Amino acid sequence: MSTETPEDAEPERADGTPAEGAQVSEAEAELAAQRLERERIERRRAERQGPIEAGAKLSGTAADLLAAVRAVESGEKPAAAVFEEARPAPRRAAPEPVRRAPAVPPGVPAAGAVEDVRGVLVRGGAPEGLAVQAAGVLGEGAAEVLRADPWQLLRIAGVWPEQADGFARALLGAEAGPGDERRGRAITVWLLEQAAQAGHTVLGTAGLTDALGRQGVPDPDEAVQNAIAEGDVLVFQDALEEDEDQPVRVQVGLERFAMAEESLADGLARLIDSVPKQDGTGEEWERAAATAGGSAGELIRAVAGHGLVLHTGGEASLADPAALLNAAHGLGLRVWAATHSPLRRAGFAALVEGPGVATVTGLLSGAEGPGRDADGALDVDLLVVLDAPQLDVETAALVTESLADGARLVLAGDPGVLWSVGPGRVFADLLAARICPQIASRRPDPGPLGELVSGIGVGELNQVAAPGKEVVIVPVRDAGEAVHRTVQLVADSVPRAIGVPVEETQVITPGHGGAAGTRVLNAALKERLNPGPGRFGGFDPGDRVAYSPAPGRTLPGRVVGADGDGLHLACGGGEIVVPPERVERSVRHGWALTAHQAVGCRWPAVVVVLPGDAAQALSRPWVYTAFGRAGRHLSVVHGVEQALPRAVAEVAAEPRTTRLPALLAPQVPAGADG
Repeated sequence: MSTETPEDAEPERADGTPAEGAQVSEAEAELAAQRLERERIERRRAERQGPIEAGAKLSGTAADLLAAVRAVESGEKPAAAVFEEARPAPRRAAPEPVRRAPAVPPGVPAAGAVEDVRGVLVRGGAPEGLAVQAAGVLGEGAAEVLRADPWQLLRIAGVWPEQADGFARALLGAEAGPGDERRGRAITVWLLEQAAQAGHTVLGTAGLTDALGRQGVPDPDEAVQNAIAEGDVLVFQDALEEDEDQPVRVQVGLERFAMAEESLADGLARLIDSVPKQDGTGEEWERAAATAGGSAGELIRAVAGHGLVLHTGGEASLADPAALLNAAHGLGLRVWAATHSPLRRAGFAALVEGPGVATVTGLLSGAEGPGRDADGALDVDLLVVLDAPQLDVETAALVTESLADGARLVLAGDPGVLWSVGPGRVFADLLAARICPQIASRRPDPGPLGELVSGIGVGELNQVAAPGKEVVIVPVRDAGEAVHRTVQLVADSVPRAIGVPVEETQVITPGHGGAAGTRVLNAALKERLNPGPGRFGGFDPGDRVAYSPAPGRTLPGRVVGADGDGLHLACGGGEIVVPPERVERSVRHGWALTAHQAVGCRWPAVVVVLPGDAAQALSRPWVYTAFGRAGRHLSVVHGVEQALPRAVAEVAAEPRTTRLPALLAPQVPAGADG
């Protein structure tokens, strides 16, 4: 690993994913597909069991509240760390931002309903610009809901309890007190929503009551019991066979995630128990496996006889599922692959000869993929989902419930990368449960970059020989120097010394805020690479952007132009038009991304920026993910000193509390670990 910089090769200069069609239609199709699929899940369970409008100019509390809501919507504000399990690792100062869909996809409220809500908001001192969102989230009669229970304002993303308390005092006067039953129930739900943003699908009762106490709820136990009695939350008691003193674990969660985890467990059990369709003889499958050889052959053999198979490995391991898909296609199976991002889709499509490749979102929404049969199942015999660690519980449930009996599902991915933005740790829980065959790829990632990233995966930050400047360390003293050196690397040094053009170089940094976060870096890179007045909502033609059509999804792209219809973007091989009212909350400049935004993508060159204030944000999965996005060259702008090797060696993934392991336990067969 070289400590010189790419520009050392030459004297330094003095100047130092996609949706087809309009994205609005895709987003609406995605929400509609999710609603229909959830209805289908509920029917199956029953059978088994018998956008924010700009308000007027604001100041004071109302302005702060509107700013908080916008920050959460745009992803600039990290998830609130209101629930912290006791753990040896220090609390992270700047966690990755988490953005989630609202519990109920908001519809288009009637104009009269919006006006009624606006009146209640103004009376309570809240910004009237929240009226459309409040009416959409709270549904019919939203104004009356807020009058009767002002703390329901907490259902709007970005609103905190102290803000809802002020709103309640304005509406209820002295009647609004900290011990109000409505307040306790609303904060209980809010805490569970915040926990979901941190990845948890449930919370232990002790942790939940502690968090309620910190929010000033006088009797936390009573608040939880009231929320359970009113059906706001659900309580679960999972057996702990290994602990005789505490035979059950009592946890509390929201119905939304409970339904998803139970449906996921049921769907996986159905796939495991159903007999895969025998397209092709056993001899043909074995011939295909022998031809592929190695771990690809092992994967083909496992899929031949099982409805669910897990596959693990790094970038080079993609050749294994590609060989599987090609072989299954040759045997006459209807096969498809699904990826996390359009960039991954394009790269993987080059490895397969006949099968189709879609994004997971496009597959579920119907915008991409094979379509569905008369029963609503995907028209596939084999589905391979890549980037499986990015599946949250809701998406994973939709995938499994979309497959017919007899279909085969392969979940493939690198277990070392960051987990999903949404709640759950599906791939990790499945690997730990050992309910089906697991095939580990024997294809190591090549070269100095592969050696570096592989070492990080086992907790070692190794010095690697990089004769072709594949890995370069750029030491910096402070954030200002980090920004300067980053711009210099992207605009000058990497193109000249490495031969990778600017448009194929991606900057990755731990967070949006800070002196060297995405906002500061993007402003500096725009000034150098594409200066302009930002006449289209802050953007100019040629700007690199990160477009978020839905919470948790990021599509890197470029601004093509703008007109009365909105901002025109080129993303993932297609053109997307973002309506003017959605630009502010869904489009940001994209020369610099966070690691969560970059996961599932890869670029020829990557510049990872680690300013001094990022030390506590680092973990082994973060470093593994960020460094692993580089295909040919990695520059590390290094200002965290020993915090980097310490994070790689000592800071594992933040723990997440889920029920999936308990739900999968009855499915563990003897010798199922393949």
